[in-house]
Amino acid sequence: MTVDRSSWALSRDGDGLAWLTFDRPDAAANTLSAATVDEFVAMLDLLERDAPRGLVIRSGKSNGFIAGADVGEFGAIHDAAAARALVERGWRAFERLAGVRYPAVALVRGFCLGGGLELALACRYRVVVDEPATRLGLPEVMLGIVPGWGGIKRLPALVGAPAALDLLLTGRTIDARRARKLGLADECVPPRIMANTARGVLLAASAPRRLGFPLSLTLTTPGRRFVADRAAKAVEKRASRAHYPAPYAILELFRRYDGNALAPPVGNPAAIDALLATPTARNLIRVFGLQERLKSFGKADAAAVTRVHVIGAGAMGGDIAAWCALRGMTVTLQDQDAVRLTPAFARAATLFKSRLRDNRRIRDASDRLIPDVAGDGIAHADLVIEAIFENVDAKRAVFAEVEKRARADAVLATNTSSIPLEDIASVLAAPQRLVGVHFFNPVARMMLVEIVAGRESDPAALARAAGFVRAIDRLPLPVKSAPGFLVNRVLAPYLMTAMRCVDEGIAAETVDRAAVAFGMPVGPIELADAVGLDICLAVGRMLAKDAAVPRTLAERVDAGRLGKKSGQGYYLWKDGKAQKGVAGVPDAGLTSRLIDPMVAEARAALAEGIVADADLVDAGAIFGTGFAPFRGGPLHYAANEDERAD
Repeated sequence: MTVDRSSWALSRDGDGLAWLTFDRPDAAANTLSAATVDEFVAMLDLLERDAPRGLVIRSGKSNGFIAGADVGEFGAIHDAAAARALVERGWRAFERLAGVRYPAVALVRGFCLGGGLELALACRYRVVVDEPATRLGLPEVMLGIVPGWGGIKRLPALVGAPAALDLLLTGRTIDARRARKLGLADECVPPRIMANTARGVLLAASAPRRLGFPLSLTLTTPGRRFVADRAAKAVEKRASRAHYPAPYAILELFRRYDGNALAPPVGNPAAIDALLATPTARNLIRVFGLQERLKSFGKADAAAVTRVHVIGAGAMGGDIAAWCALRGMTVTLQDQDAVRLTPAFARAATLFKSRLRDNRRIRDASDRLIPDVAGDGIAHADLVIEAIFENVDAKRAVFAEVEKRARADAVLATNTSSIPLEDIASVLAAPQRLVGVHFFNPVARMMLVEIVAGRESDPAALARAAGFVRAIDRLPLPVKSAPGFLVNRVLAPYLMTAMRCVDEGIAAETVDRAAVAFGMPVGPIELADAVGLDICLAVGRMLAKDAAVPRTLAERVDAGRLGKKSGQGYYLWKDGKAQKGVAGVPDAGLTSRLIDPMVAEARAALAEGIVADADLVDAGAIFGTGFAPFRGGPLHYAANEDERAD
């Protein structure tokens, strides 16, 4: 017998087990809305009347278990009563699941995030599938809210407070093996035996996992205070309470309320109504929407590219090649000789080891990255990426040769950071084949990739390039070919203004302090050093119009002090970190002096149609320049005067 309730289907097998499958119709991924939670409760009502021997909860989607709560519902909430009602609905449903008299197991394959993980935590057991797509986490803090459906209560009870708070406060996700090691998962198995394992776990009906000593001490009242106080000190180093209240609310809920998001009184800073009323939550939910929009670009063409050839094994090209291999592409990497390839392969090995943590997967990724001095891979590639130094004549020479050797249907892409595509494509017999695929440094951390359309770029080639970017788990932003495209154009006046402040005698540390206080992840001077002062100088000269480049920038480049890559720029760099002196107190107006040029350039880029609309300008600034996410983007920030005083 099978019972359907729109998104949920319930069936029973010969062993007396019930199988509850979640599959939202007309949706690419499962999310928990008010309606689907109510349907879930209705299924629990059925099971209460005729209790099974055990219950398996699984997804009917091939891409994952549950992606979390329906973020659109959070964004539509405008009063305290509605906020509390939303939290109460999920809290009561999962409390009901946790208290059923039969054992329940969550069978998790693919993503299991937010409310999805909270549902899994309410089950007695969790079976996770060991494959790269399986990721578990509670990312609500990244939306400016908290896990309100039991995650703050149940996760510490399973894995101990230190590991739980690390996940809760960062929003990071973990893979299946890590989940098993932490105690979050009871079993970690390959796909072929996942259903039988879930069945076996229920039939065995072993005692639920209990937290051992001494981790159990972290759940006592003194233990909670100690762990929460230590975690708060770490949070204070990276997130201001005024700018990001959610992590502090999580700590308060853990410390005082046993993770019950309904316990704080209305208006308490830890209460969900108070969090949802903050500009931070509104803006971070907005940023989530911007990210989802970027993900939609190239979605239809995400499988069109499987073989990539990268020309240029420098810091950018080598890291692009390594990232593509990490994400499953077969990659050939070309440079003038094997000696130039060696550092790129060393960095790739470090990346694979840190990200994959499994000898077999590390080996497979390494096998996918192939040295290719002769450029033989050009003839087999679906996409050829040029990533050499910023010189238009050199790039023209590369593409004149590539066009002769590449397949007729291959996409030709340049990673130029600033040169208009028309200037490069002029040597091609078929200039419509050339598109821009502009990555940002460091490749392994920066999510945004600009998809640059020249005047003659083929829309089909642009779509395939965007699909490639999605296939390697990056965010494509369609931009028009123009000097600096979008991100560098918006970023350049910010960096140039910061360096002119140093010209005037303001300490670099003080300039950076003003920007970080505004909410930027790093200051502009440190960022310029990380990007490379030679690159900043080249971009500055191209985009500066009639203004002279900063004196201190030109002096450092002339002296070979190029920033992090040379060991010294505005700062001395040791072990990958800028060695800073004591920052002074920024003068009133310094922050506005830094940010206003970025806002002005964002407006100009929009007016010139570099991207389609204001939301995409904001998305590019947030994901490409690091513009303070809790402010919603430069144009959104400028349009909301009530937030500008923060």
